Amino acid sequence: MFSLRPQSAARRIQANIQRGFTLIELMVVLVIIGVLAALIVPNVIGAADEARVTAARTDITNIGGALKRYRLDNQRYPTAEQGLAALINRPSSGPAPMNWKPYLEKLPNDPWGHPYQYLNPGVKGEVDVMSFGADGQAGGEGNNADIGSWQ
Repeated sequence: MFSLRPQSAARRIQANIQRGFTLIELMVVLVIIGVLAALIVPNVIGAADEARVTAARTDITNIGGALKRYRLDNQRYPTAEQGLAALINRPSSGPAPMNWKPYLEKLPNDPWGHPYQYLNPGVKGEVDVMSFGADGQAGGEGNNADIGSWQ
């Protein structure tokens, strides 16, 4: 009886070794994974850039709404000197707003970490709020393009 057990264990080990994957099967699986990655990765990378642009547009819309409420309460937009900070802190430089209140909890940075720009008078509208895009500089194309309240 004892002599049969070592032989049956050896047979089990031999059977397990024979059940493994061949090199060709592993190569086929790796090629399939590579093809899927080549198709999916470019789409995922582009989605992150699109999400940043969408977030910037949403922030600009929210800041624009706060500026409109500021104008309704105070009969004018904040001056260029007062800037967007006038939406979260009462301006200390003139003209002093008559009915000031906080219009935003905090002033966000654009999705690339740069402050939003404010022009009064604006170039494209009465006032302009904009992000310079990924490069943080005026102009540009693609991800570096300006995103503004006029769009």
